[in-house]
Amino acid sequence: MLRNALEPWHILVVVLAVVVLFGSKKLPDTARALGKSMRILKSEARAMRSDGADAAGTEASAEPAAAPGSPADSRR
Repeated sequence: MLRNALEPWHILVVVLAVVVLFGSKKLPDTARALGKSMRILKSEARAMRSDGADAAGTEASAEPAAAPGSPADSRR
């Protein structure tokens, strides 16, 4: 029933409907705003990934703290 649900002429009809509804003057501005939003989203996602990797790397390399009153604490 849903085989080949999206054919090229379906895409053409959708594009024509968008042009008729929004007009050809607003489409470049809308596309520019969408592109800028996608760049911001990608950069924020990249920053979150690098922050997560940095935090995981520092936690793994950090030495465990000595408990108060332990022999390591009395050496100071």
